[in-house]
Amino acid sequence: MNVEKLVVIGQGYVGLPLAIRAVEAGLDVVGLDVDGGRIKRLAHGDSFVEDITTARLGRALASGRYHPSTEYADAEGFDICVITVPTPLRDGTPDLSFVEQAGTGIGPYVRRGTTVILESTTYPGTTDELLRPLLESASGLHSPGDFHLGYSPERIDPGNPTWRLENTPKVVSGLDEAALHRVDAFYRRLVERTVPVDSTRVAELTKLIENTFRQVNIGLINELTMLSHHLGIDVWQAIEAAETKPFGFMPFRPGPGVGGHCLPIDPCYLSWQVRRKLGRQFRFIELANDINHEMPEHVAQRVMAGLNRAGRAVTGARLLLLGLAYKRNTGDMRDSPAVEVAHLLRALGAQVHAVEPYAEAQHLPDGVTVVELTEAQVRRADAVVVVTDHDCFDYDLVSRHARYVFDARNRCRGPAVERL
Repeated sequence: MNVEKLVVIGQGYVGLPLAIRAVEAGLDVVGLDVDGGRIKRLAHGDSFVEDITTARLGRALASGRYHPSTEYADAEGFDICVITVPTPLRDGTPDLSFVEQAGTGIGPYVRRGTTVILESTTYPGTTDELLRPLLESASGLHSPGDFHLGYSPERIDPGNPTWRLENTPKVVSGLDEAALHRVDAFYRRLVERTVPVDSTRVAELTKLIENTFRQVNIGLINELTMLSHHLGIDVWQAIEAAETKPFGFMPFRPGPGVGGHCLPIDPCYLSWQVRRKLGRQFRFIELANDINHEMPEHVAQRVMAGLNRAGRAVTGARLLLLGLAYKRNTGDMRDSPAVEVAHLLRALGAQVHAVEPYAEAQHLPDGVTVVELTEAQVRRADAVVVVTDHDCFDYDLVSRHARYVFDARNRCRGPAVERL
């Protein structure tokens, strides 16, 4: 029996876990990425994604079924291709250039009966209106008919030990019933449960609904937090009390802003399409974006006010930031609000030091001195600012020895602690 050949385009936080899981399921996998340095690291067994340990990557390489590459020629003869490339924003407009490059690159290797699946987050219609013509033009084939094309939104949550690729339900779709069947059969080899939907547009919208829901509710709780501060109300206690209601409530917690590859970007794809197609505003999204973008400035101003109350100017103050990644227990720095907080505090004249155990040195912001979390560092700081609450931090040490703590994540307790 021939082993199916899978190509995964993009070997980042989404593509690498998918590629390694597919190797474990018995497929022969080519992991394509345009970043030569990333591919070189993977080929040497060096994982830069927290969810894939070096040992797990090493086993995939040792199996002989995982082949990191920068060359599309290595895709020749593939049976299934999954595209997991970034879809950033450029001046508020969706940038699908990476999807276009992937479609153009893989198109010449599409054969009759092959399956191509897009996982990158995008606006409804992308799979059919953008990707399909690219594949058809490059291959001389047509879908539906000659090859299968589908969409399955990624649901990777970096650093989440509970919900992983294999036990998170996977939404699947295809341009027709035959494509849906092929896409569904592929993912059922990798995950415990699939959720078929009627069209690629439904699947594309599903992803945007998920992240818009989060963005809007985070915006709601962030605005409520800023107002509660002025009203003198402990918003954290109010959230904990509301959380005891066993129905009709889902807790969201405030923070210094939103970051990463999803929340600052994905809802904008939906509001952009609504403006383009309908000539209307998606007001909830745009308001939530505005509020969440204000949070780093709010944090910086609160830190400055806290220092002023202690008789210490922010100019020249030594500040110790805990965490620079956008999300706890990962090193992902994409659009991190913690980095924006660091820049704002430096612009106010502070000397900014930071503790960030996960992120690689080349991704850390300029002008910020990275240090270890020690009692000496805490004591030397005029203020400790908890921005990204990695579980490895010793919050008791910070609470005991810091002169002043501004905690944007509700992890510290004590008389010197001020919470967001």
